[in-house]
Amino acid sequence: MATKPPEGDPVQDAPNVAPPKQAAAGLPAIAHTLKIANRQMGLRRTAQTLLKVNQKDGFDCPGCAWPEEDKRHTAEFCENGAKAVAEEATVRRVTPAFFAAHSLSDLADRSGYWLGQQGRITQPVYLPEGASHYEPVTWERAFAIIAEELNALDSPDQALFYTSGRTSNEAAFLFQLFAREYGTNNLPDCSNMCHESSGSALTETIGIGKGSVLLEDLHQADLIIVAGQNPGTNHPRMLSALEKAKAAGAKIIAVNPLSEAGTTRFKNPQNPIGMVRGTPLSDLFLQIRIGGDQALFRLLNKLVLETDSAVDEEFVREHTHGFEEFAAAAKTADWDETLTATGLTRPEIERALAMILASERTIVCWAMGLTQHKHAVPTIREVVNLLLLRGAIGRPGAGVCPVRGHSNVQGDRTMGIFERPAPAFLDALDKEFGITSPRHHGLDVVRSIEALRDGRAKVLFAMGGNFVGATPDTDVTEAAIRRASLTVHVSTKLNRSHAVTGRRALILPTLGRTDKDVQASGKQFVTVEDSMGMVHASRGNLPPASPHLLSEPAIVARMARAVLGTGSATPWEEFEGDYAAIRDRISRVVPGFEDFNTRIARPGGFTLPHAPRDERRFPTKTGKANFTAAPVEYPKVPEGRLLLQTLRSHDQYNTTIYGLDDRYRGITGGRRVVLVNPADADRLGLADGSYTDLVSEWTDGVERRAPGFRVVHYPTAPGCAAAYYPETNVLVPLDSTADISNTPASKSVIVRFEPTPR
Repeated sequence: MATKPPEGDPVQDAPNVAPPKQAAAGLPAIAHTLKIANRQMGLRRTAQTLLKVNQKDGFDCPGCAWPEEDKRHTAEFCENGAKAVAEEATVRRVTPAFFAAHSLSDLADRSGYWLGQQGRITQPVYLPEGASHYEPVTWERAFAIIAEELNALDSPDQALFYTSGRTSNEAAFLFQLFAREYGTNNLPDCSNMCHESSGSALTETIGIGKGSVLLEDLHQADLIIVAGQNPGTNHPRMLSALEKAKAAGAKIIAVNPLSEAGTTRFKNPQNPIGMVRGTPLSDLFLQIRIGGDQALFRLLNKLVLETDSAVDEEFVREHTHGFEEFAAAAKTADWDETLTATGLTRPEIERALAMILASERTIVCWAMGLTQHKHAVPTIREVVNLLLLRGAIGRPGAGVCPVRGHSNVQGDRTMGIFERPAPAFLDALDKEFGITSPRHHGLDVVRSIEALRDGRAKVLFAMGGNFVGATPDTDVTEAAIRRASLTVHVSTKLNRSHAVTGRRALILPTLGRTDKDVQASGKQFVTVEDSMGMVHASRGNLPPASPHLLSEPAIVARMARAVLGTGSATPWEEFEGDYAAIRDRISRVVPGFEDFNTRIARPGGFTLPHAPRDERRFPTKTGKANFTAAPVEYPKVPEGRLLLQTLRSHDQYNTTIYGLDDRYRGITGGRRVVLVNPADADRLGLADGSYTDLVSEWTDGVERRAPGFRVVHYPTAPGCAAAYYPETNVLVPLDSTADISNTPASKSVIVRFEPTPR
């Protein structure tokens, strides 16, 4: 049966530590799934809910964006997807009585884990200026407060409209429409902090900022390179695709500073034999030093160029631009420098080369391990260079595969959530709605924080997510937020962002993916786009957590009516009452969504067009796929320091903390740990089980400190360390970002260790 939320915060700096696991999923995953689901929902609600996850007549998992095959399993979810559903479909409730009992300062002293465990928010609440507690507020009054603040600004560009990756296509389209009709392109989103580097690199090189493969391509691949990604925790259903690829004869190379259970062996819970024995996944594990990926791919490209008949000369001649400049740069790649940058051996790199040369169909998958570095964009462009050399884009079983984290983060961008929109998109939007969208660029996440810090932005409206918990340089970010005149969060549950507020604050509770959504025209559904450009419907099946909740489209529509008033000709009330009306407008504005309502009615939805994949047509400035050349970069770490990457635990999804265990890495009962290679620990005098403060070092000389971490001797790459975010976001300087994309460099943090007593 479901249990009550914890009354107090558990200790998080005294975990039990065991050796890391060598296999993912299996019986432990099933047991943990059922434990979490029963604790949050109870047995009956668990069955009622989980059997609808990712089904064609059900709801899309609110976790990751990995796609589904056309034929679905009865249990079409993974362990962490089930946790995400359980957290949303919980029977625990945060009522006005909770806010009366807990002051803002009390909430600010609680951990993110404790806040999230309290349950679903049931009513809108308001924090007046100078007040110590949130208090109930009507929806009408809440929208009036928002209108009062927004309409009092000197410029629309003093407002920021942030979007989380959970937001549906329909809500995202309305949200960006409202922001632009209001007069700003300040539409920062969670993609700014994760795959912005991927979008920047891919748009320049192949003409579209999305992956070029479908799920069936992985099943047909000869070689899959998984670089800077931990699918066992972050995208567990990907393991089934890798297992299927292995069964068809594919080879897999894992490139990562940590050996992860999910790329070592997969025990498929859908298969009794597989669940017991498991399937070995990686044929080669390259334990690369943090930030050494560009150097690795540059050298591989040089070696491909030097190998007879290894380059697909016809593809290069017919479909690419910039080969000569790229080849000249690649030929300067140096073995000694590459071995220093990567920490790899020559035989390891030569083995990887042999596997690449033996493959006719190669896919490279990646995630934050490649995107959150200063040189992230050149790194991803170097990956593209390798695939272009081999003619591995626009071919079945081959291509680029950036694996998105949140369930509709890609769809939100497709719908126009972007601070730097394409002129063609704005032209179509303006024509459809008779508005004049601003043409100057808006602010991304990092620049939004800077604007709040400097007083250039005064209102933050967040459509989902945990802005404070997800962003870098925690102390700077929190001080910036507190300078705002109003912060508004559309949320299902509590998080850190509700405890760090502007002078006034609102929490607007919304329906989740699991909730039934009934509007004036009847029961509604929303749509999402997965990581491979598949668009499908999502229909909740549970009664809403409270009769006082509004859907995200309804919240946007009512806010727009309050702010824009009678001067807006946009039919906001119609959009609130019938989401099909929103989809009709999307179909006339967003390419690929023509006849949206008819196509989405088909079970499984439809696939968006992708010119490089479908036609080998590259909509770049040159009209071809672009080779690129950039100087090789990798982090240089001073003596006595280590390079820290922030990462998730297995009981975590983005900033949502489901529990205090990281089962695959052998950590249970705590989160304030730092993983350090034993040789580095001995050199630095860090005993296993000792305690230390982590202090980051940056060019501004500011001390950024994360206190009280337990040292865990762990087989990381030499010179590298790892610790969980959001606890270590405080160490990431706001100015430490990727060139071009401006993504926080959360995987490249130079730290020193200052031992402390516990």
